[in-house]
Amino acid sequence: MKALYFKVTDKLTDLKDIPLLFIRLVLAYGFYNPAMMKMNDINAIIEWFKGSEMPLPVLSAYLVTYTEFLGFIFLALGFATRLISIPLIITMIVAIKVAHWENGFNASDNGYEIALYYLVMLILLLFTGPGRISIDYLIERKVRK
Repeated sequence: MKALYFKVTDKLTDLKDIPLLFIRLVLAYGFYNPAMMKMNDINAIIEWFKGSEMPLPVLSAYLVTYTEFLGFIFLALGFATRLISIPLIITMIVAIKVAHWENGFNASDNGYEIALYYLVMLILLLFTGPGRISIDYLIERKVRK
């Protein structure tokens, strides 16, 4: 029984890059629509940020917009994954505090549930990296040679 357990866990370990790819793609997809919405009407985002008393609303609106847009691209490709995870983590923390906290946990009530899931996945990518199915892995392999 022990031998079977270790055989199965070794095989699963060999496949660990597949869930990392899925996490990156889910996050990329999750950031795509909000980024496009903001890019299509940045002025509405600026006004909403002003109304929510966000510090430096114009700068903040552009930072969030381009962080989400670059996050979509970089996460999908597995490029600069750990680097882009940092501003995306900050974005999720601010989104939880400013836009979702008062609504509670449930996503159905515009709560912080989805932002929290994104935050957890981004923290995972920050610590583990994007896996072998990524541009980061190819660059690292080439640089280490």
